[in-house]
Amino acid sequence: MDDCAVLYATGDIIIDEPDPHSFFAPSRSLLAGGDFVLGQIEVPHTDRGEANSTDIPAPPADPANLDALVPCGFNLCTTAGNHAHDNGVPGIVDTIAHLKERGIAVTGSGRTLPEAKAPAVVTRKGVTVAVLAYNAVGPREGWATSKKAGVSYVNILTHHEPSPRATPGLPATIYTFPEPESLKQMQSDIAALRPHCDILLVALHKGMVHLDSVIQMYEIPLSHAAIDAGADAVIGHHAHILRGIEVYRGRPIYHNLGNFVCVTHALTPTADNDSPERLAWIASRKKLFGFEPDMTMPYYPFNPDSRNTMLAKLLLTKEGIQAFGYVPCYIDHTGAPVPLTTYEAARPVIAYLQRLQQEEGLPCRMDWQEEGWVRVTQP
Repeated sequence: MDDCAVLYATGDIIIDEPDPHSFFAPSRSLLAGGDFVLGQIEVPHTDRGEANSTDIPAPPADPANLDALVPCGFNLCTTAGNHAHDNGVPGIVDTIAHLKERGIAVTGSGRTLPEAKAPAVVTRKGVTVAVLAYNAVGPREGWATSKKAGVSYVNILTHHEPSPRATPGLPATIYTFPEPESLKQMQSDIAALRPHCDILLVALHKGMVHLDSVIQMYEIPLSHAAIDAGADAVIGHHAHILRGIEVYRGRPIYHNLGNFVCVTHALTPTADNDSPERLAWIASRKKLFGFEPDMTMPYYPFNPDSRNTMLAKLLLTKEGIQAFGYVPCYIDHTGAPVPLTTYEAARPVIAYLQRLQQEEGLPCRMDWQEEGWVRVTQP
């Protein structure tokens, strides 16, 4: 498949520490060899605005840190995350402007909902790739409207069904599902874009954070709806931990690509952390998710299991996706993701993902390729 264009997609990217280029050093040459490189920008990159979040505010990162994306070949980025609006309108418009100044096409946020829904489009090797991005986790205050800056979104509803047993206070059963009109609008967006590109990717900011083997009820119907409407692949992020790969109608759904470069002290319990909201979240994190971050890595405040991660790899022609899979990666002690391009090095991450596939009920076949990646096919 030497004539195919290569697309790499990463999970969440937070570049909020000094020496940003160092965190991409182990993966830079591999990424730069791709024709398309897609990443999810988690936090605003701005030196303007003020905290504007009703949830757990992420501090804005230095705009200059985005320079680290350029030598890696990033030319597509999504910004439809739950932290996009954390520094208000300046955080949204500045992040978009800084990415575009670096030659990176952006989708998922904007001054208005139509701007947020405008696809990111790039052509390489005669193949045109278009990306749409949607937030499925809120907060609602960050959603764009016809006259308000924010992110593109799909509204997910949550229903708590009380236990039928007589004992008060028993846990309710939780049902989650896409609101029908919101789902229909996403599908309309996809169908309208379909004739104007060769490859159409839909990025979904979705799922439960920090827990592996947990795919919430709404995630599979939402992802299937995107494929049914014309998407060639679905790229999931937000969970900050890896999830399985589903093959649906022959097309890949990466339910969550986990973390890529995600370095920040924002969720580290240090004396200089000046956010009561973040400190409250830190205090409740172990109870909710059953983990504590490795405090020898204070710049990486995530589940230690999330150091097992991946790059999605897709081989593309004008006729569609010819093959797909992933490059196993492991986040080293400096916070840098390291591609594992020999089978012996990659085996632990492959085994971790195979466990997730089994526990999540996502059967697929994985075959190691001599070029240093795992090809995924239907079983």
